[in-house]
Amino acid sequence: MPKILVIDDDPSFNMMLTTFLKRNEFEVESAHSAESGIDHLKNHQVDLVLTDYKLPDQDGISVIKKVKDDYPGTPVILMTHYADIRTAVKSIQIGAFEFVTKPVNPDELLLLVKRALKEKKDPVEEVVPSGKSKKSRKKGDLDYISGESKYAKKVYEHASLVGPTDMSVLILGESGTGKEFAAKLIYEKSNRQGKPFIAVDCGALSDELAASELFGHVKGSFTGALQDKTGQFEYANGGTLFLDEVGNLSYEVQVKLLRALQEQKIRKIGSNADIEVDVRIIAATNDNLKKKAEEGSFRLDLYHRLNEFSIQLYPLRHRGNDLFIFADHFLNEANDELGKDIEGFTADTVEVFKNYPWPGNLRELKNVIKRAVLLCQDNKITPEQLPEEIKSGVSPVITEQTLPSNNGSIESSEETNPKDLKQLQETSEKETIEKVLKETHYNKSLAAKILNIDRKTLYNKIKRYEIDA
Repeated sequence: MPKILVIDDDPSFNMMLTTFLKRNEFEVESAHSAESGIDHLKNHQVDLVLTDYKLPDQDGISVIKKVKDDYPGTPVILMTHYADIRTAVKSIQIGAFEFVTKPVNPDELLLLVKRALKEKKDPVEEVVPSGKSKKSRKKGDLDYISGESKYAKKVYEHASLVGPTDMSVLILGESGTGKEFAAKLIYEKSNRQGKPFIAVDCGALSDELAASELFGHVKGSFTGALQDKTGQFEYANGGTLFLDEVGNLSYEVQVKLLRALQEQKIRKIGSNADIEVDVRIIAATNDNLKKKAEEGSFRLDLYHRLNEFSIQLYPLRHRGNDLFIFADHFLNEANDELGKDIEGFTADTVEVFKNYPWPGNLRELKNVIKRAVLLCQDNKITPEQLPEEIKSGVSPVITEQTLPSNNGSIESSEETNPKDLKQLQETSEKETIEKVLKETHYNKSLAAKILNIDRKTLYNKIKRYEIDA
């Protein structure tokens, strides 16, 4: 019987959660402070830790660090009322299995607990694409599936070549093409494997917080700096720092980043002392970063420093039968997560998938399949379980696609009728976003779900179309 430790200082919630988990056939112990929870871990075997973020003596981040340092095989799920993105990102970066917010949905938490325990028990799983032989893979390695197209093989070959070096790598591709998974693949091919891998979403950081998040700050250095903060460069010391959507960083932060890369030193905001760091940088963007550098909105010297080696990820619509390798993989994932046993897709569904351009790429495909698995009452997914825009083949417009030219540079692809069609499509997209934002009372998370895009993409489109949100 799996053993779970619940750390929460709210007696009522602690008792309720403990009772619920025991009722679902788990052996549960509880603690009401970080110190008592850590003491329990010293004397008892525990398979999973559920910890609150706000504890009377320390915070949940400290608990995660302690568990990861002393009991690295034990998954930790963080629970909190404080659902800000920085806490969520930080908890995952330092090793939390997942982050959930209170009030906790019991069924969702139970599903999460079972998944965490399953991944602890089965670090290697098998993926069986339709009509293909079995391929074993490590958890956390090939969440990024290389596929079998010439594009996929090229990405895998380049990742294998550059991985063992300390060269900075720039990963290029549309949103949702798997840039973070490609970065992890490079990391796992590197000599830094086993050292920290820290991912930072630069698109989710405000200009004011980006420097603090990357380099840290000292207490009192600005309004709200109530205590010293360790930056992500320090957390990644000795390992790899992945900067997603690096093109969103402000000019001031770009200057600090360039210095960090050139000198392997950082300086916290408000400090006079330099800190030496040994960090390998992998950056990613869906912007035409070279064009931005030439136009002056991104530092050209930083672009060249990041672009010691570049890898292009191709959109799903250009990857042929790789689509169905990914589809089978996401189907298996959804079956495991939702406790179902859907066998595959009907012929009609396969045709729908072929005819749809998948502007959201892997992320969109994963979301569509998970939704379909949830709705499916038969043994195969039919078009009835798919969203209307998938069945109709109508999708949000893909603009400013970046594809490599013959000389390997990045250039924008041209629309077939830029004077009329493109303008009409962009106008329609802007109007749709404005309508959904208004209907959701400008709740951007909910709007992003309805639009079937991630929140970062929504923010980028709001900025691009100058929407008053």
